[in-house]
Amino acid sequence: MKKVSILIPMYNEQEVLPALFERLSALMDSNPAYLWEVVMVNDGSTDATPAKALEMHRRDNRFHFIDLSRNYGKEIAMMAGFDFVTGDCTVIMDADLQHPPEVIPKMIAQWEKGYDDVYGRRITRGKEPWLRKRLSLLYYTLLQKTTKIPILENVGDFRLLDRSCIEALKQMRETHRYTKGLFCYIGFKKIDVPFEQADREAGQTKWNLLKLLGFAIEGITSYTTVPLRIATVAGFIVSTGALLYLVYILIKTLVVGEHVAGFPTLMVTILFLGGLTLLTLGIMGEYIGRIFNETKNRPVYFVREVDGQRHRQNKGHENKETAS
Repeated sequence: MKKVSILIPMYNEQEVLPALFERLSALMDSNPAYLWEVVMVNDGSTDATPAKALEMHRRDNRFHFIDLSRNYGKEIAMMAGFDFVTGDCTVIMDADLQHPPEVIPKMIAQWEKGYDDVYGRRITRGKEPWLRKRLSLLYYTLLQKTTKIPILENVGDFRLLDRSCIEALKQMRETHRYTKGLFCYIGFKKIDVPFEQADREAGQTKWNLLKLLGFAIEGITSYTTVPLRIATVAGFIVSTGALLYLVYILIKTLVVGEHVAGFPTLMVTILFLGGLTLLTLGIMGEYIGRIFNETKNRPVYFVREVDGQRHRQNKGHENKETAS
């Protein structure tokens, strides 16, 4: 009998966990042809999420609770989940029930047909601000045009991955992660399952504009060097423009004899070149900072508890054997 794992990263989701438990329990009970496990990864929640998740485990041992030592971010929480899941396939979904559990059987049906990566494609995005929706679409268009790997539009983390995909993702231990890009990077046989993204069942979203901007920068700098090329091209254009302007000033002064106002020209030039230099240094700093963090080779995360029991660390990350 095949086993299906459901991976759920969580951060301050205490309000939605009762509804999540009921809907997932109903899903698993109505599909007895498979073995099931739910791996809930607590990413340093500050509310009652850990206590409620542990209660879910005690009520139903198909639910498992991984408590990270602190808040590492959703990307690292998913990475921890990859290390712990033991199923023949794994479904990744959010705890807020915007990803309907009722779509999972459709994903499993496609997996049974031989697809390795069955991703949910949003038909609608629920109650999302218009500006955020447009910026999101613009970002994915920009990322698609600047990277060499296909970035899927209107596709999030809601997907089913075959065990082969999970094992491939486990080999990628980088600290700065953009998992949506990793899903595309590893390849494998993919197909989409359209779904209506629901509204958040309870609680508040943890993604504000500043966090989304940081996430966008992470995605761009993780999969393309185009910003560095833009800085190079901009430097070339400015240098060429400065040389042409210098020739223009010389001709205007020596041939025409017209007096050139020095202070305004000098200030504009200095401010423009200074801004361009700082922008270029900032772009370079983003990449150098990632190199700096990766060369430390530190463990990506630490686990505090597994199903309410103190956990012995295994070099900061787990594998299937230690998790079982």
